[in-house]
Amino acid sequence: MIPSGMFRYCAGLPKIPNEKPGYGFLTQYSGRSLVEICLSFSRMRNKQTTQIGFCVSPNNNKAKTGGVSLYVFSVVYKTQISKIKYYCLALKEMLCSVVSKPYNLGRMAELNLNVDIAPYNARQLRLANPVIVASGTFGYGDEYPHLFDRNRLGAIVCKATTLKPREGNPQPRIAETPNGMLNSIGLQNMGVEAVIREKAPQWYTWDVPVIVNIAAESIEDYAELARRLDKVPGVSGIEVNISCPNVKCGCIEFGSSPESAARVTDAVRNATTLPLIIKLTPNTSSISELARAVADAGADAISLINTLRGMRIDIKKRRPILGNHTGGLSGPAIKPVAVSMVYQVSGAVNVPVIGGGGIMNAEDALEFIMAGATAVQIGTANLVNPRAPIEVLEGLEAYARAEGLKSIREIVGIARS
Repeated sequence: MIPSGMFRYCAGLPKIPNEKPGYGFLTQYSGRSLVEICLSFSRMRNKQTTQIGFCVSPNNNKAKTGGVSLYVFSVVYKTQISKIKYYCLALKEMLCSVVSKPYNLGRMAELNLNVDIAPYNARQLRLANPVIVASGTFGYGDEYPHLFDRNRLGAIVCKATTLKPREGNPQPRIAETPNGMLNSIGLQNMGVEAVIREKAPQWYTWDVPVIVNIAAESIEDYAELARRLDKVPGVSGIEVNISCPNVKCGCIEFGSSPESAARVTDAVRNATTLPLIIKLTPNTSSISELARAVADAGADAISLINTLRGMRIDIKKRRPILGNHTGGLSGPAIKPVAVSMVYQVSGAVNVPVIGGGGIMNAEDALEFIMAGATAVQIGTANLVNPRAPIEVLEGLEAYARAEGLKSIREIVGIARS
């Protein structure tokens, strides 16, 4: 039974005529693990949840549960025709059971989510947690303060930066696809000097590290970008984009073969001491060879995957939907490809791997981490749900606590063992 007074039905919401107060229905999960409950609750919260709460209360069966039960509840509303119906969903999970080890509340203070994505670099790049927002989906990080505290993130990767400002590709630039989207932004940005002048001073005041994603049309330009950013306060690292499929020259041209990728990496490595991340393309015949080449050339970490090249056709106009004809496919549709490539690369190199591609929730992020990713990047999910990175972070924390982990690093690559 739910303890009396644990929460109020319709509390804080307008009363609906002819609707009787009540608890709706209760689903009891006494045989489920705490992580299953937390993840189920996380999914519920995305369905127009208006109230969320937790309650720890005494349990009568002290011999089996240690005297504590955890109740997770939420109030969800749905609109059907013109009538609003209220549903109250309640979840119950025992913190301890006969068949599982006690959930030690003392461990809550011991959980360590810290990760280092540049352990072999003298300047290092230690993150408070493994959740990074991906380039091109979070702007310069200054648009989000009204939604959540950005300092809770592990790191921010700003939108791609080039030597000179770019206007980007012709419109339309975005097209929805089943379980994903195509984008063809074309690296629109303000240019490196404006970033240094206008954005870096802001980043310097933040607690969260900001990594600058750079893109260029020549190896010399990549190196020059790195030189200009090297000593800039507020810049914590560089992510080299050799994988964008949305520009006619540069980027993916350098990332399509191990030799050219290594040359770019070497040039940038010689131009800066900042932590160096190389972002790889999935549009290659051997992702492992590509990863080994950039690691040997001096990369501190490898991020993958960037988008897959794709296209949509407007059957009425009989023309490609995107102004650039092709674009980069992202979202849940590419997640299995991304997880597979992270699994391959993490077994091929000895530098940290940052996984991304279709991560929408904590369960997705856990797949990447167990495949070998030290950290994860949240991209397209930001465009659907701006709070996605925080929800992923909270889900990872809930999982780690439920499993009794002392560090998230305990499960990095565990699927490989």
